[in-house]
Amino acid sequence: MNIKVDQLSLHFENHKALEDITFEINEKKIYGLLGRNGAGKTSLLSIIASFREPTSGSVTINGEVPFENAKIMQHVAFLYDKDYKDESDNIKELLQGIQRYRPNFDMQYAEYLIQQFKLDTKKPINKFSKGMQSAVNVVVGLASRTPITIFDEVYLGMDAPARDIFYKELLKDQENHPRIIILSTHLVSEMDYLFDEVIFINKGKILLQEDYDSLLSKGATITGDRDLVETFVQSKMQLNEEQLGHTKSVMIYGELTNQERKMAMEQGLEVGPISLQDLFIHLTEEENIDEKLS
Repeated sequence: MNIKVDQLSLHFENHKALEDITFEINEKKIYGLLGRNGAGKTSLLSIIASFREPTSGSVTINGEVPFENAKIMQHVAFLYDKDYKDESDNIKELLQGIQRYRPNFDMQYAEYLIQQFKLDTKKPINKFSKGMQSAVNVVVGLASRTPITIFDEVYLGMDAPARDIFYKELLKDQENHPRIIILSTHLVSEMDYLFDEVIFINKGKILLQEDYDSLLSKGATITGDRDLVETFVQSKMQLNEEQLGHTKSVMIYGELTNQERKMAMEQGLEVGPISLQDLFIHLTEEENIDEKLS
């Protein structure tokens, strides 16, 4: 499957939810879509899932516009923080209805997941707790096995043990039944190990799209004597700095050459890694960061 987003914009009166977004997804990977609240994550995903039309630009899936395209949309599942207050069916009745429209749906696997999450098969879903309703979304998303599966912060309300089940089952099922999975989240530190590729969205624009390991290799923390650190990082993009006495630590973004790393060691400077969460926090708080990264 291929998802191509080309110069996509979405406006609500005077508010620009998305502005001139262009990117492409081709491989069967787990993609982390990361952005602060209001960055445009749900707006973008809802267009990919045909829940709404863009103001301008386009989204195509396998070269076709997905909106009101039944052939394409049976292969895309969009799971989000859904309100089940009007859902009087129990979970098995709900899944039987979904199965009719999902050619890859695995009911046996769904029943296994129901047991893992300890969901009551007789109770109406609208009587479930918030965490249990979130688990229903996970069951639907994983068991449907659609070629494109989107989870938009579906963990909301789930406790830590339930989230752990979700993450483990996600990785296991992706290994056995690979497809494009997009995870939208702000729990970056908890979920970063799940991602093969990362997409940052900031203020309605795509900030970067990069392989997870490659992205982390571009960040570093330089720590040591204040004057030496300041000289070393003066030509680098500096994301954050901390100082205690004469010791200074500066977080930078930009790949270091082997020669630069050797030079840092010779000067007694420590070159340390930084986490995806650190990159996310500081890259999305920088003013005009998209210009600096281009």
